[in-house]
Amino acid sequence: MYKYGDNRRLFSLFVIVLAFSYVIQISAVFYHPTEIKIAKGEDSNIEVLFPFSLSAPYNDDTIVQSTYKESSTNNFKKIYKINAVDSGEAKLQLKLLGLIPVKRFDINVVDRDVLVPGGNAIGVRLNTKGVLVVAVTDVIGIDGERYSPAKDAGIKNGDSILELNNIKIKDAEHLVELLNQITEDKVKILVERNKIKYETEIKPVKSIQDNCFRLGIWVRDKTAGVGTLTFYDENSKIFGALGHGIADIDTGNLLDIEYGKIMNAKISNIEQGKKGNPGEIKGVFYETENLLGEINKNSPFGIYGIISDDFIKNNNVKPMPIGFKEEVKEGKAYILTTIDEDKVEKFEVNILKVQNQQCPNQKSMTIKVTDKRLLQKTGGIVQGMSGSPIIQDGKIIGAITHVFVNDPTKGYGVYIEWMLDQIKPEYQLNEKYVEFKK
Repeated sequence: MYKYGDNRRLFSLFVIVLAFSYVIQISAVFYHPTEIKIAKGEDSNIEVLFPFSLSAPYNDDTIVQSTYKESSTNNFKKIYKINAVDSGEAKLQLKLLGLIPVKRFDINVVDRDVLVPGGNAIGVRLNTKGVLVVAVTDVIGIDGERYSPAKDAGIKNGDSILELNNIKIKDAEHLVELLNQITEDKVKILVERNKIKYETEIKPVKSIQDNCFRLGIWVRDKTAGVGTLTFYDENSKIFGALGHGIADIDTGNLLDIEYGKIMNAKISNIEQGKKGNPGEIKGVFYETENLLGEINKNSPFGIYGIISDDFIKNNNVKPMPIGFKEEVKEGKAYILTTIDEDKVEKFEVNILKVQNQQCPNQKSMTIKVTDKRLLQKTGGIVQGMSGSPIIQDGKIIGAITHVFVNDPTKGYGVYIEWMLDQIKPEYQLNEKYVEFKK
């Protein structure tokens, strides 16, 4: 009697485990991305469990062709092979018992971009549009009274002042020069806040400190630093770098740039990353030498511009296909970066986690540095390595963006597709060279 009861419990437990395992596998089918990108001439697999099946509700045979075979290890599993025949969009339907639609897959067949990977240390210099307000303060007038001209005019931290009395402001020195040429009590300024421009009037105050007119603001007109080149396209000459945008250190706002440059940088010193201190790569670069390109765009996913002909001519690195975000997987990969003067080197990393992202995000994957030499030299990921291209299975899949402050051996990477999306709405890669439109 007890033996019969034990067998029943074992059988029940077996059924529960089997059912749980099946539910997990079905969940995996539903978790599969609804938007699938496949390179023209290549294929992709979708695994489907009974009682589900995959079919094409529309006649898309000219774009994709779907075939399936039974799994050799599981009679309830079908592996659908999707062959990308031609560029375009197709739709596949997941159905229950071949009748009830439960999920749709949107297949996008595209040409796979081929880019030259970077890894080069670059010096970056940006000039803002007009001047950026980083602080609003009071002014002590020549009468000894305290005034707040900028505050009274509604000026806030993060605002950009573009014009004064209809004259375009070049930089901070130009603003001071214009202020001390005025003859009116009030001046008209053009301000930009959150991409919206408006005009306002402000009454400058002559300061008791230096007998010069002031607005009661601290401003910044340029910034500079060291980062890493991610890629460039040999045909369009467009480059991307950093993997994240350049924000003002005081306001935290993404800098609205007028123009900028990237230059060849040589690594002079490395501050090793430690817990609580991410470390930093320090480089030397000169504006008058080794100009690599001009920056035309500062976006949340990197800086972009046109690479110089000389750099393309002298660079011997071969182009490499990109990897779509659906192709990125956990496991071994490597990064290209510079830690010794201007020499680009390969270092092993491990992709710990891959995010299923349908919208652009800088934190697409979690990376852990495993290369012993890199760990010994830098302690892991340090400031200045942002933009280092991540390579997996012979494809550029992304770039380093952030480091974990409490564990510098780990950090985040962004999908290369999110970086390319920043330029593709206006420019197609691998086509004839076109200039950036400002």
